[in-house]
Amino acid sequence: MTPDAFFIGRGTPAAEITAALAGSKAAELAGMAKLGLEVPPAFVLPTTLCAGVNAGDAQALRAMQQGLARGIAWLEERTGRRFGDSRAPLLVSVRSGAAVSMPGMLQTVLDIGLNERTVHGLVRLSGNPRLAFDSWRRLIQSHAEVVGGLAAARFDEALAVMVQAEQVEGEAELDSEALERLAAAYREVARRLGHLVPDDPQRQLADAARAVFQSWQSPRAVEYRRLNRLSDEGGTAVTVQAMVFGNSGPRSGAGVIFSRNPATGANEPYLDFLFDAQGEDVVSGRRTPIDAARLADRLPDVARALGDGVRLIEQARRDAQDVEFTVEDGRLYFLQTRSAKRTPLAALRMAVAMVREGLIDRQTALARLGTLDLAKLAVRRFAEPAKPAAQAISAAPGVASGRIAFSSGRAQELGKTGAPVILVRPDTSTEDVAGFAVAEGILTTTGGRTAHAAVVARQLGKVCLVGCGALALDEAQGEASLAGNRLREGDWLFLDGDTGSVGLGQRAIVSQPPPELAEVARWRAAASGGLTAAPAGR
Repeated sequence: MTPDAFFIGRGTPAAEITAALAGSKAAELAGMAKLGLEVPPAFVLPTTLCAGVNAGDAQALRAMQQGLARGIAWLEERTGRRFGDSRAPLLVSVRSGAAVSMPGMLQTVLDIGLNERTVHGLVRLSGNPRLAFDSWRRLIQSHAEVVGGLAAARFDEALAVMVQAEQVEGEAELDSEALERLAAAYREVARRLGHLVPDDPQRQLADAARAVFQSWQSPRAVEYRRLNRLSDEGGTAVTVQAMVFGNSGPRSGAGVIFSRNPATGANEPYLDFLFDAQGEDVVSGRRTPIDAARLADRLPDVARALGDGVRLIEQARRDAQDVEFTVEDGRLYFLQTRSAKRTPLAALRMAVAMVREGLIDRQTALARLGTLDLAKLAVRRFAEPAKPAAQAISAAPGVASGRIAFSSGRAQELGKTGAPVILVRPDTSTEDVAGFAVAEGILTTTGGRTAHAAVVARQLGKVCLVGCGALALDEAQGEASLAGNRLREGDWLFLDGDTGSVGLGQRAIVSQPPPELAEVARWRAAASGGLTAAPAGR
């Protein structure tokens, strides 16, 4: 009989936690705990509940409630805090987790357990009113969006009004008093639109867990599974984890690090980090993060521990890793790891490099490359140089030249005509996955290299540039401005993912095979000839 909950934390047996039952996210979380890395304690509702909960089956719903009650009691014992307490409140995140990783396609709700009473308990516990009210306004918005199905636009409008009134550059500069007023404004927005966050933390938790289960059937999740030939069977698990707060001050933050460059395949860390932020700020693509050098300058001990931990995980998993982490007041926590989504060219280069390093053998490398059409793999470059109009941050390499589309729908329409398409958006949102599939390249005004949507773009082999400060969109008018140049839908644009350049007009593209193809061809010839493969690295 499948348990109604699995438990993850230091000293907790991990053998029973499999990706099929607990989702890949929870299975890897348990693996990191087993390696001795700092992991916030968590419990998991299994994938076997997903279909029943989504169908409204009474037995599945009872099992969900029993698992939540048992799990919260276990977290209270582990943390010394109590769920819904007014003096030392336990707050939790509610996260998805399918057996096969689906970055950004399923839902997450953070800061569950806050209400008008416990928010003051968090102030007393932390001594940090800004943290408390920032977390409170985040819960109001995310619960309304994920559970209530409300659009983010009304909350974004309230935030913009507050930022303008306070005469600051963005939400990161709002003080605790402004954030308290912003939380009240968010509650009013949610009330007007018909979804107030329940005051009862238990109700918040149950609603969030059910919404995460239901996100398995969301249009973007269904489309992602179709594009990646994944089964619709199985469902998602729900992981409930004790909160750690990246939004608790200047020695805190959230980030994503790849153990190797997922765009080029280079054996170098690839990191995005936001100070005084929660994880959703990084992976949503709505803010432009900093790189590894600035993290090392400000928090050198954290940077060293992060590098050591990521190398340990890669050695244990024998593959490049995509790791999400949080820093709370200088203390590093590992939240998630998975095999890194990578461009087809990076997959080739990583496979060859890992064989040379002795990390994997040739048979493993060939199996990883088995789904790629290596005959079509090429390094693409523009035939002639051209002057760029602007610069952006490269999230996926290569070059693309195509006609502009300002929405996924228009990208699909243009794609049907046979025209190459460049999808131009405010940020890299996973809602645009259908547009990514038909586009030659993606360009955004904000966002980072490790946002979930940028990860998906790399996996699809699309050129992707993000955080283009010279780009301004007017979606209502169906036009944009790039460094003072007016752009309309259908105009030609080019992207260079190797240099981060963005330019006007149509460009001819040439290609050549990467040198690693010859080495893989030799492996395949040796295997097909019945020869014994040489030892890894030779």
